[in-house]
Amino acid sequence: MLLRASGPTQEPNSAAVIRSVDAAVASRYENILGFTDIEHLAVFRHGDETNPAAEATVRDTYKKGMGKTYTILSQSGSTILLRIGLRPLLENEQIINQPGNVEKSWFTSANYMMTLKAGGVHKLDGRDCFALDIKPKAQAPNLIIGTIWVDAHDGTLVKIDGVASKNPSPWSGATHMMRQYSNINGYSMAMHAHAESDSVFFGRTVVTIDYSDYKLVTKTGR
Repeated sequence: MLLRASGPTQEPNSAAVIRSVDAAVASRYENILGFTDIEHLAVFRHGDETNPAAEATVRDTYKKGMGKTYTILSQSGSTILLRIGLRPLLENEQIINQPGNVEKSWFTSANYMMTLKAGGVHKLDGRDCFALDIKPKAQAPNLIIGTIWVDAHDGTLVKIDGVASKNPSPWSGATHMMRQYSNINGYSMAMHAHAESDSVFFGRTVVTIDYSDYKLVTKTGR
């Protein structure tokens, strides 16, 4: 059911949309006990987004209450980029997903000020979506200022797009981040991520992550 207010204009009910986003995030955390997936990470340099300068394929294992672990299945390319680019990215994901930290990164009204964009339903990846402007209530490299698109029927994430609210280091410029999600067994799971940044030492760098082969363990056994 679309989250619309009654009346002839049939405009979305902003408060109801935001409540649905919070409920979808809470349901995902409550019901997903663990999952595994395969992630392919690639680093592109000097404007070339066809030939990666470094890449790695990893198995991601998440267990509720414990966080994430990664197993490197393969890697190639620049050893420097692997060491100072991809590995710190994975290590940071582990830190973010530790109990006590993970809740701070959720796209919820507890962490973000959310404003429903005008225009009603937007079509995105074949899904009816609402768009919300978001601004984090705290600053961190993993919290963004930008826009999220959520499924108009259940509030699950479809896409995020924005810039990091805090640069990871004084030597780097603003990082632009985008992530696309699919609905897997009723839950929003990342499918593709794209991050672009500039730094004093390395110039423009693009990192992409493609996610596949999800296997979820849930309370309902779905």
